[in-house]
Amino acid sequence: MTEQNADNETYSSGLLIARSIIIALVGGTIWSAFFVFLYYFSFTEVAPKTFLLRPWLQTKWTDHWQGHLLSIFLSGMISIIPAMLYYILLKKIHSMWVGAGYGIILWCIVFLLLNPLLTPVKPILNLSIDTIITTLCVFILYGTFIGYSISFDYLEMKIKTENEKSETTEDSAIK
Repeated sequence: MTEQNADNETYSSGLLIARSIIIALVGGTIWSAFFVFLYYFSFTEVAPKTFLLRPWLQTKWTDHWQGHLLSIFLSGMISIIPAMLYYILLKKIHSMWVGAGYGIILWCIVFLLLNPLLTPVKPILNLSIDTIITTLCVFILYGTFIGYSISFDYLEMKIKTENEKSETTEDSAIK
């Protein structure tokens, strides 16, 4: 019976990791597309392409729709890294505020720590207040989406596993 429980837990954690990767891909894609939308309507001076393409590529196509599309795709892929960090460190905490705080931490990493590496991005003090507030809000929404989705999924899987364990215990007690 314990081998079956160990197999079920391994299956559950593998399934949770796979679902967390899907959450990361969807979250990164949705929120970077929203970021591009905000850039298009001049809510912000920077777009995902500013972080992901312009530091390495200085070609004209990165300023057009192809650059935006590629940066949305890359954001989805790169989003797996912070989602896995959240899964490892914070999945057991079921609160949207933790996700919002995680988004603020990610914003600080991108705009304060990585800014010297991202030459096309102006220093934080040279960005407009609209850009700072808009990007901070997008990162908070992204962190909340990732955090709450992963925590909710973990909690649901935990409840399902506990229900299955109690059913197998009841079945073995009846026999």
